[in-house]
Amino acid sequence: MDQTKRPLLIPPEFGTYAEKHGIFDLYKRLMEQLLINKPSDPLAFLVELLKRDNNDVPQVIILGPPASGKKTIAKLCSNKLRTAHLTEDNMVAEAETDTKVKVQEMMKKKQTVPTDVWVKILTDRMKLADCIKKGWVMEGFPQTREQALALQTAGVYAKHTVILDAPDTVLIERAQGKRIDPKTGDIYHTTFDLPTNPEIQGRLEEVPGYKEEEMVQKLIEYHRHIDGVLDCYQKTVKTINADQPKADVFSQVYTYLCRNPRSNAPHTPRIVLLGPTGSGKGVQAALLANKYNIVNVSCGQLVKQSIADETDNGKASIPYVDKDMMVPDTIVQKIVSNRLSQLDCVSRGWVLHGYPRTREQGEMLAKEGFLPNRVFFLNVPNDSVIERLTLRSTDPITGDRYHSLYNPPRTQEVKDRLSKHTKDEESKVKARLSQYHAYVEELADLYTQGQQINADQDPHTVFECIESMIVNPLPKKFM
Repeated sequence: MDQTKRPLLIPPEFGTYAEKHGIFDLYKRLMEQLLINKPSDPLAFLVELLKRDNNDVPQVIILGPPASGKKTIAKLCSNKLRTAHLTEDNMVAEAETDTKVKVQEMMKKKQTVPTDVWVKILTDRMKLADCIKKGWVMEGFPQTREQALALQTAGVYAKHTVILDAPDTVLIERAQGKRIDPKTGDIYHTTFDLPTNPEIQGRLEEVPGYKEEEMVQKLIEYHRHIDGVLDCYQKTVKTINADQPKADVFSQVYTYLCRNPRSNAPHTPRIVLLGPTGSGKGVQAALLANKYNIVNVSCGQLVKQSIADETDNGKASIPYVDKDMMVPDTIVQKIVSNRLSQLDCVSRGWVLHGYPRTREQGEMLAKEGFLPNRVFFLNVPNDSVIERLTLRSTDPITGDRYHSLYNPPRTQEVKDRLSKHTKDEESKVKARLSQYHAYVEELADLYTQGQQINADQDPHTVFECIESMIVNPLPKKFM
């Protein structure tokens, strides 16, 4: 096919299928596991990985000083995510008999368990089915930089690392009232979290090792090592204030766990900008296209270009454009689909603005296979839009645009020759605003993952907000 006469059109399903099924992320994870495990038979190893029902499971480390609530939060997280809950005690209890006896003896004598022994216990535990299929939440480990580096060397890494932080005085005070239910292992507090069941209250016991002198020593030990541990988890760590109600701490932790970490897997942006006239969609699209080398697709410009090129769709659009009427959806859809199917859009990605304007147009776009992975609603009050548009004007000689409030002309000569476009008359602006607000709720129902942006501020501030939501993956929804 002669590319000088007809551009190559690529079905949009290629990119959307790969993204929907996580093909690129799967490829990245397989390569990571090959580098980490270095199997003698790589092909058999990869086949075994592909047989797993779910290779993208939660892997969480929860750290913090003593009495910061690690056990409670880790237990809540593991129950919510339905993962294995790993602690030093239960990992030792499930270890091989010889290792179990050896480590328990060392722990009774308060001797330091060698790092290689901990790594062996942990790696063996993570080979069990519950960790592989459901994931894990590990509480209070690693405690030193040496242990953290050893885990990473063994291929054990966390997708999310949570640090529960609180002032030492609060922790010491909290430790005085800490109690444990010997039957269930649940942690309570005599002041802040006393169980309502009298039977449970009657069997509560003091937690050994939480007297004031012991707490001071533990806190000194914790602060000595925590900076080294954090240095190993810089890309995944999140610090949460633990000096607040348990429900609030858990809510913040869970919100962080729902956030997908950034991935190095290939990603093709498909962005739709929605908003009323004058909300800055064109400005933001240009900024995004310039920074990320994606294609700026303006529906209005496409229609004009189609008319200028005298295409079949362009010729069909002329009667409507001449009468200042809306071009029928079927014609606009063909023009937009043709542009989004071209090689540059499929390979580099695109940012579309000016379309869709109604739910029907959005459904037509989806039916053709063009599914955006980011949708932004640029919200601006009507008064601000009217102020933006009715006070702007253009220099007919230079083409420069001015605004009587924010960017007035510097000379009287330029000011005298400025002209205003008829579409910027207040009545026409209000009509376009009414048209947008008539359909925006339907569009919000269609694009449920759309992000709401306050666009009534400096364009570069708006761009920073949009950019932060593009570079970070969308949150997970754990079932």
